Amino acid sequence: MARTSVSYFLILFTAASVTGLVPALGAAAAPGPVIHEVTINGVRFDPQELAVKIGDTIIWTNHDPFPHTATAVGKQFNSREIPAGRSWKYTARKKGVFPYACLLHPTMLGTLRVE
Repeated sequence: MARTSVSYFLILFTAASVTGLVPALGAAAAPGPVIHEVTINGVRFDPQELAVKIGDTIIWTNHDPFPHTATAVGKQFNSREIPAGRSWKYTARKKGVFPYACLLHPTMLGTLRVE
């Protein structure tokens, strides 16, 4: 009985591979977008510098008891106010180096590098 099950599985797997339903063995899967986290805590961004790829998503989470923003100097992105305990996400669409700050606390600085 076990031999029949294995044979049946191999036949189905081969058929699925030939029709493209299952990627060929040894074929590397293309890496997909990645989610990156930036923590806002103690009136600072952590990490302060972050390198990502186009298509990656960055999530800023505010752990301070008051609002913050994540606003690019050139206005490529602007979170508006992120309330305490809330998050904001941004998907990188353009290559470049984007310094950013909190508009409410200008000493809070960060850099997003999109490759």
